[in-house]
Amino acid sequence: MYQLHFFLSFRFLLCNQCQFVNFSLVKGVLCVQKPRSVSGVEMRKRQAAHIEAPPQVPGQPRPNTCCLCWCGCCKCLWSEDRMERSEFQTCTKMDSIEAAEEQHPSLDEVLSWSRSFEMMLRSLEGREIFREFLRSEYSEDNLLFWLACDELKKETDPSVVDEKARIIYEDYVSILSPKEVSLDSRVREGINQSLAEPSSLMYEEAQLQIYTLMHRDSFPRFLNSTVYRDLLANKRRTCLDT
Repeated sequence: MYQLHFFLSFRFLLCNQCQFVNFSLVKGVLCVQKPRSVSGVEMRKRQAAHIEAPPQVPGQPRPNTCCLCWCGCCKCLWSEDRMERSEFQTCTKMDSIEAAEEQHPSLDEVLSWSRSFEMMLRSLEGREIFREFLRSEYSEDNLLFWLACDELKKETDPSVVDEKARIIYEDYVSILSPKEVSLDSRVREGINQSLAEPSSLMYEEAQLQIYTLMHRDSFPRFLNSTVYRDLLANKRRTCLDT
């Protein structure tokens, strides 16, 4: 007999190597009592009873099942549900991996990036590759700012717009931010005036300025970088192999 001081009154059944542990409250003290050990023969009988039992009628509770079964020694409903969830999660994970693989751009799409900066930005892998290049030049914040402004344009909830607008300002516009982007004084002054009443389009001019900067300055170097050339070579090699 073990005594545990506790403030809740309940009775709990716990399966522990096919033994039930009884919890009860006696004079404000939680008592835990463990019955006699179950023999190996009796344990196998219990397992067989659960395994060989006829199928359960839908909508009716399963008899003689434990509340929580960690040892896996009995075939309880909780254990079956846990196994089903595990199998479902595994299948879902594999499906998502296959879907991600199918979304990889083709050789033609990668080639099209060299002709259209806009098309590259609209491609998920295109943005990731371009971001990798910008990181090597310490100008990744330009792309992050452009993406944040693009997300802000899609918001319609005024409270969300207000919050995101202020976050963008603190992260990319404020002179105190280590991620401050390069904006001219006229655009910066317009943003400062818009902070009184933030809107989803308050960064539109600043976004265009950073877009132009990336297009004219970073993008040509990206096309001549090893990052882009390696990706292009891999896509060509994959096409030849298939």
